[in-house]
Amino acid sequence: MFSAGRTALVLPFLLAVLLVPSVPAFAQIDFTGVWNGNTNAEDGPERAAGPSLVEFLGLPINDQARQWGLAYRPGRLSLPEHQCQVHAVHYIHRGPFAARIWEERDPVTHQLIAIHEAISTYEQKRTIWMDGRPHPSANAPHTWMGFSTGVWNGNMLTVTTTHVKHAWHRRENLPSSDEVTVIEHWVRNGNVWTHISVTEDPIFLAEPLIKSEDLTLNASPNFNPFWPCESIEEGERARGQVPHYLPGTNPWVAEYAAIHKLPQEVTLGGPEQMYPEYRNRMKTLPVAVFEEKAPPSIGTSSTPTPPAAPAGGPGAAPAGGQGAAPPAPGRGGGAGRGGRGN
Repeated sequence: MFSAGRTALVLPFLLAVLLVPSVPAFAQIDFTGVWNGNTNAEDGPERAAGPSLVEFLGLPINDQARQWGLAYRPGRLSLPEHQCQVHAVHYIHRGPFAARIWEERDPVTHQLIAIHEAISTYEQKRTIWMDGRPHPSANAPHTWMGFSTGVWNGNMLTVTTTHVKHAWHRRENLPSSDEVTVIEHWVRNGNVWTHISVTEDPIFLAEPLIKSEDLTLNASPNFNPFWPCESIEEGERARGQVPHYLPGTNPWVAEYAAIHKLPQEVTLGGPEQMYPEYRNRMKTLPVAVFEEKAPPSIGTSSTPTPPAAPAGGPGAAPAGGQGAAPPAPGRGGGAGRGGRGN
């Protein structure tokens, strides 16, 4: 009698133990499929024509990143080493984007080993390890996609990525270092994938940069994995010459601010711009004005240094001259404004 009663209690427990491995981990979400970025919905400076010159608004950059951005000249993209430069992992989801995602599971236990992501932009391949392995030594090679590990937090996938190459936080003109750490949060609601990234960069960011974008599941399985890009020597300048502006010689500093009737300081970025209290400071700053000048020769400082900023704060003054009306709206990287050939 006693033995039969004990058996009746033990058998349900054993059955439960046997069935547990066959049940998926609680709240895991399947991201398998082909996903497309919403190119017309958000992040125009990232997904479409690209940012204007000196358009750093709301980005928590430090002085080093700002100086890099002010020295940037779009003609640099014509150099062979930059013509096919990849968008690194912390930026690539914000650019023109399509991706195929699939899972790798143990053939016996069906436990999740890794999530793979094939990205059409620059033909990038990415592996997010889900098996608990550690990140490699700091001396391990850095790549465009870095080294990623993931964990589930309820129905949200959290991905940590290190070992990323030097790249940019904003396309072309704001740099990111090879010391970035990227935390991504993936959330799926039906056919919408919300991708949130938190990027820490001790070299070029004063505070973490937080970005989000939505991607849509493509009902068609068609996916073009190819991104043909072949660099050539365009022969527009002497070999080894790199287009740039020396400190104080960028003639387009005030253009974007003047076109949009903004104070100059606002376009120069900084961590304080991420908080609503900054609106009170904006009301105290003068609107920038812009006087178009001929750009200096490549690699020279022939353009006069812009007027010094008044006591209103760093960058609060017009940096491109005074007294002239702003030009017609346009993007700062076009012809006559330091474009690809200049």
